[in-house]
Amino acid sequence: MNTCDSLHKWTNSLPAFRFPFDAFQIPSNGIYFLFEKGEVAHGVNRIVRVGTHTGNNQLQSRLRQHFLAENKDRSIFRKNIGRALLNRELDPFLAFWEVDLTSRLMKQRYIGADLDKQKETERRVSIYIRDNFSFVVVRIDDKAQRLMLESKLISTVSLCQGCKPSDRWLGLFSPKPKIRESGLWLVNELYKEPLSDSELEGLIRSAEGVLLGQHAS
Repeated sequence: MNTCDSLHKWTNSLPAFRFPFDAFQIPSNGIYFLFEKGEVAHGVNRIVRVGTHTGNNQLQSRLRQHFLAENKDRSIFRKNIGRALLNRELDPFLAFWEVDLTSRLMKQRYIGADLDKQKETERRVSIYIRDNFSFVVVRIDDKAQRLMLESKLISTVSLCQGCKPSDRWLGLFSPKPKIRESGLWLVNELYKEPLSDSELEGLIRSAEGVLLGQHAS
């Protein structure tokens, strides 16, 4: 059994969240693993995204940005889902979807844009995410450790030859080659240093310790 196989079996054994979920049941800090309906690897749900957060106590907020807040400029995951939906339909609105409207200057520059189409696309992204994705979380309080593990976990999955997308995977319509090729809703931290067996064992022991502490309290 390789490291990615063990990772998949373990994450699939954790309590899963689906929309609508209670954010207060999610730890304040940690790493999340996303699974997508219809995607399978190692005989279980395939990990299609690994993510974390940089700010302290922001994991709940990060997941809300993905599932609840209809603003693709606050969630690159949402932006990538929208890219694939629009590109699949050869919709020219994709060019505007790429524009980051976070700054006041950009909002003023595109004030005449089709905002109804923008809202419609955001709604479609929300529906797709809420209908098709579930996730599990692992509490990790230390920021440096979270970021290190996120990178190694992403590399572990992207380097695995057994983690291939299905023929129906939406990501195959992404205009981003790294998403199509990796089978992950990610473009960063791919194909780098993977997690070692001992590092995965340590992560599992740490997570089990957290769960035991929560049950004891």
